[in-house]
Amino acid sequence: MKLQLPNETTNTKTVLLLIVVAYLFSLAMRYFWVMEVQAIPSFYWNHALMINTNDGYFFAEGARDILNGTHQANDLSPINEPLSLLTAWLAKIIPVSFETLLLTMPAFLGSLIVIPLVLIGRSLNQTTMGFIAALIGSVAYSYYNRTMSGYYDTDMLNIVFPVFEIYSLILALTHQRNRYLIPITVSIALYQWWYPQAYSLDSALFGIIIAYALFSDRKNIYFYKIALFILIGILSLPIWMKLLLALAIFAVFHFQPKQNQKWFWALFAGVALLYFATGGIDPIWGQLKSYLFRESTSNDAELHFYNVAQTVREAGHIPFTVFAERISGHTITFLLACIGYILSLIAYRPLIITLPLVALGFIAMSAGLRFTIYAVAPMALGFAYLVLLITQSIEKRWLQIVTLIVFTGVALYPNYLHIKEYMTPTVFTTQEVSMLDKLGKIADREDYVISWWDYGYPIRYYSDVKTLVDGGKHSGDVNYPASYILTQPQQNAAAMARLSVEYTEKGFENNKSAIIAQMLKESKADSVDDMMVNLQLNPTSLPKPTRDVYLYLPLRMMDILPTVTLFSHLDLKNPDNKEEQPFFYTTQQIQDTGKIIELGNGISILKEKSILTMGGQEVPIKGFYEVGYNKENKLQMNAQHFSSEGLNVIYMASYGRFVIVDDFYFNSAYIQMFVFDHYDPKLFEPVLSDPMTKIYKLKV
Repeated sequence: MKLQLPNETTNTKTVLLLIVVAYLFSLAMRYFWVMEVQAIPSFYWNHALMINTNDGYFFAEGARDILNGTHQANDLSPINEPLSLLTAWLAKIIPVSFETLLLTMPAFLGSLIVIPLVLIGRSLNQTTMGFIAALIGSVAYSYYNRTMSGYYDTDMLNIVFPVFEIYSLILALTHQRNRYLIPITVSIALYQWWYPQAYSLDSALFGIIIAYALFSDRKNIYFYKIALFILIGILSLPIWMKLLLALAIFAVFHFQPKQNQKWFWALFAGVALLYFATGGIDPIWGQLKSYLFRESTSNDAELHFYNVAQTVREAGHIPFTVFAERISGHTITFLLACIGYILSLIAYRPLIITLPLVALGFIAMSAGLRFTIYAVAPMALGFAYLVLLITQSIEKRWLQIVTLIVFTGVALYPNYLHIKEYMTPTVFTTQEVSMLDKLGKIADREDYVISWWDYGYPIRYYSDVKTLVDGGKHSGDVNYPASYILTQPQQNAAAMARLSVEYTEKGFENNKSAIIAQMLKESKADSVDDMMVNLQLNPTSLPKPTRDVYLYLPLRMMDILPTVTLFSHLDLKNPDNKEEQPFFYTTQQIQDTGKIIELGNGISILKEKSILTMGGQEVPIKGFYEVGYNKENKLQMNAQHFSSEGLNVIYMASYGRFVIVDDFYFNSAYIQMFVFDHYDPKLFEPVLSDPMTKIYKLKV
């Protein structure tokens, strides 16, 4: 079978029509989520659907502050982030509400991927291949998940830009004319501006072009020109400087087409030296260490903290079936795409430059599912090529078209089913946002709200306050105090809350971020426990308050409390000294058979004996607590005590939830203050409270 397909002659109008059709198809698929959830009142705020990704609130905060023209010092607002800048600019020219803009930007910008995919096909004289790839690539699992309506994040353009890079490189390799060099630098420079982490991928493109030149036509100077303009694009310089440098060198090539090769190589060497002088491979090595060589602990001033990467699903190993489905929608489609991709590399040599994207996507097997998104476009091209290769022998044109439609439809169907079923909720509900909005009217912009890092960005966006941890600031050194505050008894929690906030602010002034190490050093304590004992003996040694501090305790934290505990329930000086984790179990899967209450996972309550059975063993119930809200939303509690030892059983009647905990969790600030509304009036005072959220103000 001849691997190279017959050339297609496609006029510009037809290409534009195919791009529009693919773009509208992609948009339509992203409207399913909107149609499904628009009838849910709890997903709305300010008369618009809210976004469904936590990180989106980071960029939304920056855009909000840009539009308002103000933000407080050290608030970590991303006013210089490209997505925040783009959003603020669009908010000024597009006549929709700010919330609607956040909701729809991912769908409209993420769907732009169809443009370079169709154009890649056309550059190879295979526009139909590009069109089929655009349909499949635009809705594949992982790409859809990270560009769906409401997924307001940099992912909306994180793949669009590199696929445009691939298109510009294929165009240059195919035509080998100087006019195609500038788009290479422009696309790479824009991608570097938008997503600095793209440094490794773009450096790999440089390497693949050099390899392409050495193994195909090493004497062809044009290939090295391409490499030069890639190198200019990835220089760690302001974008305007890179573009000026590219234009200057292009002008030399254009007006002096017969340059001396020694002069060219001297210029190449100069840009290469500039590359190493402005960072070189340092960012690449940093990313490799982060994703491929991560450890369970990190070291800071001889203190060993728990690494957040261990708890993030995106950064973990994934099964092959999940890997395949996220790239192509189905394992069979993926395998066919792989075959087609390999054959397409043989048939169309310029497609070799897609290898870095494929390699980055395939490391998802070990580095985490977030990387699968990079392989979507190349695999879509591979599948489209294979379909065309199989159908090229069909003589009747109408039958060939019908066959193409059937194959494409079969490949699209699993992705369509996924889109129909992928009804991810908004980050917060209307009730939760209402509480944060009220808090914003109470708290000052310099005040701190302490909670777990999952909620940091939404808290900052809706309450316009500072936070101790968030989705980007969650190293072990800051996760430790947040975890400690939530899981320790109230006296220790209050002391750590004041200490962590004041040391954080002091760290901004003296440029020191190791707040736990600083606390221990200044208190002359060997451990946090020793420091707390010293504080109990001398409470006046707490730092003088410079701002108010609030504790944000949501119901949704209940399910992740064991994960929160991992970050502070450890020996900071001796990481090999593994402490036994306290017991916590919660469930809403309850079956009351009369004498036994089944709670799932082999756990049940024997009513007559007032004991728990767990894995075939009997465990005493120390105390049974039933809590719930009456019609006036007042918390009511009934308590029964059965034993001096064992586990505590809490039945949260209003939520239909059982919680089984040992004394460690039972005495924690979160359980006492959220579940029971028990608080020490000397340490805290309630500010806002409803069944979903409790907010307390620190009094020390």
